[in-house]
Amino acid sequence: QVQLVESGGGLVQPGGSLTLSCAASSRIFSSTVMAWFRQPPGKAREFVAVNRWKGSSIDYADSVKGRFTVSRDSPGNIFYLQMSDLKPEDTAVYYCAAGSQFSREQSDFRSWGQGTQVTVSS
Repeated sequence: QVQLVESGGGLVQPGGSLTLSCAASSRIFSSTVMAWFRQPPGKAREFVAVNRWKGSSIDYADSVKGRFTVSRDSPGNIFYLQMSDLKPEDTAVYYCAAGSQFSREQSDFRSWGQGTQVTVSS
């Protein structure tokens, strides 16, 4: 089971940008589905984005579409979430996850990172 470690969180002003990284303990194969979820303070964890490199399948939550972009590095060990035009409502702990189903459901992902905090505030 792949181990995942997120980094890149921090404090950013509204309208700013931030890129999160998810480093995997082993190469992420093109058929592996990678996803980002987030948990706002006091709320349940929610879907943000999902990607299967093979076939270029990508899906975003409506709340982040057009502002967030997922990508992977060439060797396939790091999964990114580029966030722009950040809003206070994007404040959350962000988690990356790995699985085999192209899905928005948390139960379809078997490997999770520990999370990284993103705070959007002036």
